[in-house]
Amino acid sequence: MIRLRIEALSRERERERERVIFRHKYNDIISVENLLVSWQEFLRGKRKRKDVVKFSVNLSDNILELHRELTNKTYKHGPYHAFKINDPKPRNIHKAGVRDRLLHHAICRILYSYFDSKFIYDSYSSRWGKGTHRAIYRFLKFSRTVSRNNTRTCWVLKCDIKRFFDNIDHKILGEMLSKHISNQDIIWLLDHIINSFQVLPGKGLPLGNLTSQLSVNIYMNEFDQFVKRELKVHYYIRFADDFVILSHDKLWLEELVFKISDFLSENLKLELHPNKIKIKTFTSGVDFLGWVNFHDFKILRTITKRRILKRASISKPESLNSYLGLLKHGNTYKIRKALARK
Repeated sequence: MIRLRIEALSRERERERERVIFRHKYNDIISVENLLVSWQEFLRGKRKRKDVVKFSVNLSDNILELHRELTNKTYKHGPYHAFKINDPKPRNIHKAGVRDRLLHHAICRILYSYFDSKFIYDSYSSRWGKGTHRAIYRFLKFSRTVSRNNTRTCWVLKCDIKRFFDNIDHKILGEMLSKHISNQDIIWLLDHIINSFQVLPGKGLPLGNLTSQLSVNIYMNEFDQFVKRELKVHYYIRFADDFVILSHDKLWLEELVFKISDFLSENLKLELHPNKIKIKTFTSGVDFLGWVNFHDFKILRTITKRRILKRASISKPESLNSYLGLLKHGNTYKIRKALARK
C-alpha cells in the first residue's frame, strides 16, 4: 500500500513537471541586466585571471557591444583554447574566451530552471543540489532497498558511453531544443553556440562550456525517460555518461543491455563502451564515481589514492584541505593519516 502511494505521488510530480511551460523571451537572455548579473556570478573565483582582468578594464563597453551584436544578430562566437587534463584519465578541454563564456552563463542562468524541471530526480551531473556525493548516497540507499538490507543478492549493471561529448549529434540536440522552445531567436542563439564547435561534422560539444553541461543533460534526458517510462526501471542513477541499474534479477539486467544499446544507437547516435559494461554483485564492490562502494563502507580507487598522494607532495595548503574534504566522505583513515604527514 505504501509503495503504491509513493508511486502515485511520483507520477503526480512527473505530470507537474510536464505542465511547466517555457515562457522565456530572447531579451530575457540578452538584456544588459541579465548580462551584468551573469558577469557578477561568472566572476566568482576568477577575478585575478589575466583574461578576466583584461575584459574588466572596459567592462561597460564590452557588455554593451555584446548586447548590440546579440540584438542585431551579428554576434559571432570566438575560437576555443584547447588543452589537456588528466583527472584521472586524459581529457581534451576546449575553453572559450571570456566574452563567450559570459554569454554561456547568461543563457544557462535563464534556461536552467525550466529544463531542470523536466529532468528525472536521479540525474546527478551539473545540477543544483546534486553532485557525486549525493549520487553515491542514493546508490547506497538503492542497494539496501534491493538487497532488503543485505538479505538477498543485489546485482548492479554499470555502463558508460563511448566518447560521450564527442558524439553528441547537433541536429538531434537542436530538434530536442525546438520541442521546448518556440522562440526562433533563442533557437538561433542556441544553434550558434552548439555549432561553434565540432569534433566531426555536426558532432561534438566542448567539455569547457557551461552550456555543454546543460545540453548533455537535455540530450540524455531522452534516455532517462526511456529507462524510467519504457523499461520501467526503479533503481537507476545517471551521472553524465555513467549510469547504474540495480536489481535482484541478473537475467533481467542482461536483457536490458540490448534494449539500452539499441535505444542509444537509434535515437541518440551514441554507443555503450563495450569494455565498460559490467554486471556484478554489490557485495563484491562496485566502482562508481571514483569510489569502490560496498554496503557499509566505500573506499577510493587505488589509482585515485596514488594520484592524491602524488599531488599532495607538491600542492598548496588549500589544495591539501580540498583533498581532506573529499576523503571525509569515505573510509579513508590511512590515506588521511598519510596526508597529515605531508
